[in-house]
Amino acid sequence: MTDSHHDAVRRENLQRAQANGAQSASPLALAHPFNGRWTRRHWAHASLFATIGALLAAIVPGFSTALEAAPNTQRTTLSLALPQLRLARADKDHWQSVSLKPGQTLSGVFDELGIPYSQLEKVMQHPKIKPALRKLRPGTELSFNLPSDGSVRAMRIEAAPGIGDEPVELEFDGDALRERAIPQEVTTRTVVLSGEVGKSLFASARKLGLGSSQLNQLTDEMFKYDIDFDSDLDEDDRFSVVVDQTWKNGQLASTGPVLAATFTMDGKLKSAFRHLRNGKPEYFTPDGRSLKRAFIRMPIPYARLSSGFGGRKHPVLGRFRMHKGVDYAAGTGTPIQAAGDARVELVGWKGGYGRTVILNHGGGRTTLYGHMSRFAGIKPGQRVSQGTVIGYVGSTGLATGPHLHYEFRVNGVHMNPLKMTLPPPQPLSGAALIAFKSETSRALDKIREVEDVVFQLDDGSRVASTRKPTGIRKKG
Repeated sequence: MTDSHHDAVRRENLQRAQANGAQSASPLALAHPFNGRWTRRHWAHASLFATIGALLAAIVPGFSTALEAAPNTQRTTLSLALPQLRLARADKDHWQSVSLKPGQTLSGVFDELGIPYSQLEKVMQHPKIKPALRKLRPGTELSFNLPSDGSVRAMRIEAAPGIGDEPVELEFDGDALRERAIPQEVTTRTVVLSGEVGKSLFASARKLGLGSSQLNQLTDEMFKYDIDFDSDLDEDDRFSVVVDQTWKNGQLASTGPVLAATFTMDGKLKSAFRHLRNGKPEYFTPDGRSLKRAFIRMPIPYARLSSGFGGRKHPVLGRFRMHKGVDYAAGTGTPIQAAGDARVELVGWKGGYGRTVILNHGGGRTTLYGHMSRFAGIKPGQRVSQGTVIGYVGSTGLATGPHLHYEFRVNGVHMNPLKMTLPPPQPLSGAALIAFKSETSRALDKIREVEDVVFQLDDGSRVASTRKPTGIRKKG
């Protein structure tokens, strides 16, 4: 190949490179220049741009009118009720109870609960609480209202001996301390407590909810003339007691006196009903006959007959001699009651009787009470009523152990106290009898609910049915 031919090729390549550089540098250069003929790609691009343009033409005028407020448009504002939001109160009531422990003081309780000493000073100076604070005992219930914000809102002292029968609440209000009355829900219910005597009448009665007051009414006032509570009762004998119970805020607060009571012993019924005569409580049979006797059969409660009336070998002297009274064995210090209304004739030492009291009941009747450990503050000439405590069981004089020697004399002649029969008080009649029957009807209805018993009157009529019991029977 010749040199001239090479030069021609070089010039042609150089020209072609310059032309390509100029075409690449131009911003308007097209990769595929339009050559006057529409391709498929060109038609697709044109259709897309036309659709976008049509949409813009339809939407943009709507935006312009929406942004302009119509001159005649009326606007209405509605108030909508929104639901209440339950917000947790940081200061809501929060009661905390504390039972005083032995040796614990009120200041110790305040310190334990983190209550400021300034609040304790206010409590201790409160005129009603200050005296009660000296009588706080272990077991006394204290309650404090301690909200979560760390303050103390109120303090409550529950009812207790020395404080009162009602709880006391103190409300803290800044620097003031106010007493607030606590509403009490008080109800009274007439109930029948019924059960078997069991091994111990006392234990069975206590199990039913009777206190010593009600039990004493049974043994010392209602049936003391007719029942020897040491020897007459068997374990399967039944008893029922009608009482009024007072409830406060759902808790038993007190039990009233016995309104009526029955004992069923070996199929025989003994009953008593409480009624006021001349302003004093007295007990009667269903037909209004008084259960009171001129003399108490046993002048000492819960005692055992250890020696009867008649001839016997004297336990100290060792020889046969007449026993002119009856002996009741009981523990030293057991109270001895006057067998009937009387005037005190003797208070002092009387030979083998030891410390002795003699009562004069009028009509030539006297009673003697021997071997006492001490007297009950009575003096000769003093008037005493039936049931008055005149002394206490002992073993003074000729006695082998503590017991009461009891004698009954009529015009100086010794009589067997267990066999004496004296006329009873007058029965109720007329308006008094009507009032009694009206008053006791409630107790009768209550007994009918739990006991299948019949009250037989002197005239042969009955005042209680033998229908099947409908109430719930509480067993001892």
